[in-house]
Amino acid sequence: MTAPSPHSYPQPQAGAAPAQGPEFLAVDRRNSVVIDATGVAFEDHGVAVDFPWPEIRSVHYKASGNGKALMVAAIHLDGSFYECTVEAKPRERLHQWFAHLAQVLGYYRPMG
Repeated sequence: MTAPSPHSYPQPQAGAAPAQGPEFLAVDRRNSVVIDATGVAFEDHGVAVDFPWPEIRSVHYKASGNGKALMVAAIHLDGSFYECTVEAKPRERLHQWFAHLAQVLGYYRPMG
């Protein structure tokens, strides 16, 4: 018998209240990205926007062109999208964010 991964969480049950699950947080001086059981939240220069999972078609992320920031986009069911950029200081934090973000999105939006 294998031990559960330290990063494994129970899968949410259909029709049940949102279970506690993994969370992702990236923040800099002006912006933040939060991904959790409720959905995706961006704060961009003091303006906050929340996107619940039922309204989201997909979430994409990449490094900025200079490799110093995380760019996250939430695509709505109607095709519109919203993007938030968070600076990674130190730059090594970007690699940590990528690893954690992939895990959290995989939990809430498994492929297939």
